[in-house]
Amino acid sequence: MNSEGPNSGRNRESGSWYSKVILGIIVAATGVGAGDLITAGLAGSELGTAILWAALAGSLLKWVLNESLARWQMATGTTLLEGWIQHLGKWVRWLFMIYFVLWSYFVGGALISACGVAGAGFLPVGDPHTSKIVWGIIHSLVGLLLVWLGGFKAFEYAMSFFIAIMFVAVLLTAVLVAPHWAAVAKGLFVPALPKTGTAWLVGVLGGVGGTVTLLSYGYWIREKKRTGWAGVKDCRLDLGVGYALTAFFGVAMIIIGSRVVVIGRGDTVALVLASQLAKVLGPAGKWIFLAGFWGAVYSSLVGVWQGVPYLFADFLYLRRGIVLERHAEVDITRTPEYKYYLLGLTFVPMTLLWFNLKQVQLIYAIMGALFMPFLAFVLLILNNRTRLVGTKFKNGPLTNLLLLVTLTFFAYVGFIEIVGAITGK
Repeated sequence: MNSEGPNSGRNRESGSWYSKVILGIIVAATGVGAGDLITAGLAGSELGTAILWAALAGSLLKWVLNESLARWQMATGTTLLEGWIQHLGKWVRWLFMIYFVLWSYFVGGALISACGVAGAGFLPVGDPHTSKIVWGIIHSLVGLLLVWLGGFKAFEYAMSFFIAIMFVAVLLTAVLVAPHWAAVAKGLFVPALPKTGTAWLVGVLGGVGGTVTLLSYGYWIREKKRTGWAGVKDCRLDLGVGYALTAFFGVAMIIIGSRVVVIGRGDTVALVLASQLAKVLGPAGKWIFLAGFWGAVYSSLVGVWQGVPYLFADFLYLRRGIVLERHAEVDITRTPEYKYYLLGLTFVPMTLLWFNLKQVQLIYAIMGALFMPFLAFVLLILNNRTRLVGTKFKNGPLTNLLLLVTLTFFAYVGFIEIVGAITGK
């Protein structure tokens, strides 16, 4: 456990407001992907603006998880992955790594496919299937080069660029569809449960803000060399900005969906939604929305390509009894382990571009459903042990209550997703 010594406040980041919140921007850009935008748009089409509050509530739950993760790291100097292995037993190491490798494969394939669809929406290359393959491969390779050659600063700038495209495009589209603003205000601040279509409500609540990628935040804050209570304050600030952006995207997509009729599932629904917007707003509406969709899916790919290899490299070093990055001179992104996993993420999931993804989606739905309850459960255990985190960093009553709500809710979401994936409903 890190004590609050005389130098504990000196790590507070200096510089512009932008430099203080950039990690929150990265969290939002990575966590909001094609699935989140499509789910929110379809939910708005089915249920209207009455469920806008769900986007806010879902973002709050993810903020609680990520803030708790950051507080653990600021208190102990170890990532949550290191905490699992040190305090919950070696079995967690292998169970998580098996899960993690499979998750990486299926998520990588889904992101490459989504980027292929986004690219095909702008410039088709042959038939739709071929176009998706070509653009998916191109996006994956460019993401590799950006992460491999650019360094963390280039990564920050790229993610800021993507989030700016997303924000402008989605905001413009939401305003141009001319929603009923009184109904929007009511939907935001007066929670209501729909009589039908509750699955969409649950999807909005549970779908925003990422899953395993939350663990990448621990390595990004190491890049910023945050420690102690000053680090907690910095994390709360940038996570507040990040999940405010996340909520904004969910709200905006529900508003957009409420003004058009959209049916279907899968990444191609984005192209259907763009076509529907063209009927309402003209050709400009289609291209503005497609730009925002592209920014969302490609920022998620780049965020995963940059953030996920940290976990693999850390796992291998922990297996050898080494806690990597404990000292500032070690750069995990330059280790062979990090680079090998980055190469694997870039190329291996490309194989899914040629396959029917029905079974892939089944496995992915089940795997994604299992992680969030586990994360909430672990944070309830570790962050309530005073001998590990100290009194100052320990969960408060409100945090424990929200983590319990998060655990219960995501366990329910997981059950629904598993049943739905198996039954095809």
